[in-house]
Amino acid sequence: MEPLKLAKQMIDFNKATFDNTFNAMVLLQEQTEKMLNTFMEQAPLLPEEGKKMLSEWVQSFKKGREEFKKTVDESFSKVEAYFAQAGK
Repeated sequence: MEPLKLAKQMIDFNKATFDNTFNAMVLLQEQTEKMLNTFMEQAPLLPEEGKKMLSEWVQSFKKGREEFKKTVDESFSKVEAYFAQAGK
């Protein structure tokens, strides 16, 4: 098998694995967020400042998650472009 073809298959496999794992993590975080929101709605003793802090915390996680995904996708694109260029 050609080395470049093998490298492309490895990159595709790693990208698919990352995407599937990342999507599973997103689902888990979304479920956790739903449970947290339900808890906050049913917790009368939790002050508004605490609810606001938890909401900001969730938004911070989402932003970090999106930036991480964007960075990884850009890295995969660079590696794919490198091997595409090497194949020419």
